[in-house]
Amino acid sequence: MEGTINEFAHGHGMRRCRYRGQPKAHVQHVLTAIAVNLERLSGRPATEETPPPRPPTAFQTFLDLQGIPRSKSWRTLGT
Repeated sequence: MEGTINEFAHGHGMRRCRYRGQPKAHVQHVLTAIAVNLERLSGRPATEETPPPRPPTAFQTFLDLQGIPRSKSWRTLGT
């Protein structure tokens, strides 16, 4: 987190605002954040494989051991 804030403050000049007024300054900060996120995403290697599924939580393991069916989460509705 501190690295991200440092990057904004020093690398993208977020200590000084180009515009006057809080609404315009907010728009500048939001657009800069979008640009930094796009820059970071474009630098990531493209992967064809899907990430491995997350291990079950302790609560999900407890439900499985007790034989209680888990309700479908919004994350798994499409699968």
